[in-house]
Amino acid sequence: MRVLLVEDDTMIGQAMVAALRDASYAVDWVRNGLRAMDSLAAQHYDVMLLDLGLPGKSGMEVLQATRGRQNPLPVLIITARDGLDDRIKGLDGGADDYVLKPFEMSELLARMRAVVRRQGGNATPTLCSAHLTLDPSTRQAAASDGAPVQLSHREFSLLQALMLRPGAILSRAELEDRVYGWGEEVESNAIDFLIHGLRKKLGSEAIKNVRGAGWMVSRST
Repeated sequence: MRVLLVEDDTMIGQAMVAALRDASYAVDWVRNGLRAMDSLAAQHYDVMLLDLGLPGKSGMEVLQATRGRQNPLPVLIITARDGLDDRIKGLDGGADDYVLKPFEMSELLARMRAVVRRQGGNATPTLCSAHLTLDPSTRQAAASDGAPVQLSHREFSLLQALMLRPGAILSRAELEDRVYGWGEEVESNAIDFLIHGLRKKLGSEAIKNVRGAGWMVSRST
């Protein structure tokens, strides 16, 4: 999944980028509200982590503009503002969650999984398709007739993108978009290599190729 991190504190931002990448997220980090708006206009994201005290345009202004454009992107506010009025304003303004600094990264990751799961209409933490299950908290996947196997960071990112939309065909560009962030080099056969590795671990039927269009996992019947 691709995350937009909007945080102007260099130390916090660097630590979060490292932790998010370790957790298999593709991360784009901007440090002011105007850059955040430009990024949202140019790029699809799966979740936004939004500080409130930003230069250029405040976090609340970014949130209001995002919701004003009917963008359903999951948004988690991350801030040191712990006043009740701030929390109410943020949640009523369209945020999906409100996380106070300092926070444990493990808790933030769990909250991110929860808001993405809710947006996708999944009541349970495990993602399911016709032939596969995927546990985002452990990065383990299993075929219907097999034991769970551990996935690499990028194998997980790719499979999660497909499992969040079972039955939908995702193109090479769309999968690259979910797996790689800004500045990360993408080799021409990178997606093919990852899919080959997933099929080796989960079976040849795990991911279907739709010739000339992309790849998909089958929807549960």
